Amino acid sequence: MKITPEDITSLNENEVFVFGSNYAGRHGKGAALFAARECGAENGKGTGLSGQSYGIATKDENLRVLPLHKISPQVKRFLRFARDNPNLTFLVTPIGCGLAGYESSDIAPMFLEEEAPENVCLPRSFWECKERNIR
Repeated sequence: MKITPEDITSLNENEVFVFGSNYAGRHGKGAALFAARECGAENGKGTGLSGQSYGIATKDENLRVLPLHKISPQVKRFLRFARDNPNLTFLVTPIGCGLAGYESSDIAPMFLEEEAPENVCLPRSFWECKERNIR
């Protein structure tokens, strides 16, 4: 059980900051702003790897919250990417649980359905959902 640090201020060379984004790639608030300023997230690129960041869209191009069934395939894609890149450590933030307004119990099962790879750190609140068997 690897836990994402609560307050990330910098990254080691092999670390990737995983954050909630939007399809327009406007990184103006919250974790997305940190990703743009400190981790190389490119404006205009809302999903996937960019610098030392990986965006998972929780909002559409018009910044409307995406339904869970549209976020889930992106999480699966991310987990495949993490498995394919075992040399990197992915620090997942509580995506969707800030500006998008979801609860950890909504998002955590997407990461926990299948066993997250060893190189993926998840927020403590996601692990707590697993401990409570929220599925």
